[in-house]
Amino acid sequence: MQNDLPLAAIDLGSNSFRLEIGRHAHGQIQRTEYLKETVRLGNGLDAERQLTAEAMQRGWDCLARFGERIAGFDKTQVRAVATQTLREARNRDDFLARGSELLGFPIDVIPGREEARLIYLGVAHLLPQSNERRLVVDIGGRSTEVILGQAYRSEQVESYRLGSVSWSMNYFPDGQFSAVAFERAEIAAKAVLDEAAVNYPRHRWDVAYGSSGTIGAVAHVLTAAGWPDGSITREGLAWLRERLIKAPSMERLRLEGLKDDRRAVIGGGLSVLSAVFDLLDIREMQAAQGALRQGALYDLLNREQTETDVRSTTVGLLARKFAVDHAQAHRVATVATQLLRQLDLGAVENQRSARKLGWAAQLHEIGCQIGHSSYHRHGAYILDHADAPGFSVAELHRLSQLVLGHRGRLKKLDPAPQDPAFWSQILCLRLAVILCHARRDPVIQDLALTLDPNHHTLRCPAHWTRSFPQSTHLLREEVMAWQKMPWGFSLAMA
Repeated sequence: MQNDLPLAAIDLGSNSFRLEIGRHAHGQIQRTEYLKETVRLGNGLDAERQLTAEAMQRGWDCLARFGERIAGFDKTQVRAVATQTLREARNRDDFLARGSELLGFPIDVIPGREEARLIYLGVAHLLPQSNERRLVVDIGGRSTEVILGQAYRSEQVESYRLGSVSWSMNYFPDGQFSAVAFERAEIAAKAVLDEAAVNYPRHRWDVAYGSSGTIGAVAHVLTAAGWPDGSITREGLAWLRERLIKAPSMERLRLEGLKDDRRAVIGGGLSVLSAVFDLLDIREMQAAQGALRQGALYDLLNREQTETDVRSTTVGLLARKFAVDHAQAHRVATVATQLLRQLDLGAVENQRSARKLGWAAQLHEIGCQIGHSSYHRHGAYILDHADAPGFSVAELHRLSQLVLGHRGRLKKLDPAPQDPAFWSQILCLRLAVILCHARRDPVIQDLALTLDPNHHTLRCPAHWTRSFPQSTHLLREEVMAWQKMPWGFSLAMA
């Protein structure tokens, strides 16, 4: 990616929405602008996990303002990610459709472990380079991420479903603080985080860092009260808890360094942080500058190159884990991408579509480890439910749809992907599987695939059809499969 190019990351958190804009220069990103709005989207999630109309409107209003600021950016320069509240919300598609329209860019709902990976990436890039083993904790509105890593590489990541918003709603619902409420909140937090004590033992890390809202707020308050700058200790947490209890309500709380937007969630956040300190035997934690949004920016840079795109690594790991026939996967990927490149999708779109098609081809037989019958369905299920670093929920689902659609009837696919690139990818993958049906390299140099509006045509010379009668038969059957689809396919025999 060229130097001095502006980049933007939008973090749709459960408590706040944040917009980070920076400029790329020699592998680093320098911040040029930062906007934050307290939306409290997580407060609008009801018992049925439906976002209320009021909460959605607050989010849409904020996204409209952010959208105005980044109008004119190319889609390669923007990454918008949504976290726990939108992972949980049953009506998230309604919010995302309108929100993406107002923002002007697609919004990716990312899995919890992917959120943790991006948080670590953001923290690591804003810390001095070091070989220290790091424990990174991020307490968000409805989830808490815990990561072990070294340098820029995260080694163990996990996301737990508790945070400052949800714990404040559950244990301090009227903004009232008491010793009993804190005890209950911390016990409940430890019950959720209990396995972290085993997975993140003290001997596996050297320095503990905390990122983002809750930990940043606690560090500001302690610094304002005279504690060491940016440092959080057990003694500091105990002092802050006593200050809240003595208040004893949110309205009467007076603490230098505590911003108004943190008042309503400080009780829940503090109880979760105290539980983390106890379980992981943390004596001191340093407040880090980096967070999810910075990680999204650096990941945006990495995605532009195949060799640095973590998604390519993830696909390779999945293929090995499920013992995919590498030779056949490579064969199908090569043929499919060669066919796709014959289509006029635009240089940038062709490159991206070819990369994603290659991933689907590498994984199209991933379900064979479960059973050969309906292996395409098994493969789609695996991808829809896999932990896959680098992928958003929507990206994984689209990949699963490509794997599901590489054979059999086309009507089983989701009606959602209506864009031309998706159907071109599906057709090229199906044609590649047909042409490689004998599990050897096919002869395709004389084949030409073209695209007219909503219709693909594969041109096959007569000598090719005579030389490969079985492939020709399968291609004729493929024409039948597309007959009742809005996207057509035909053969032109010379």
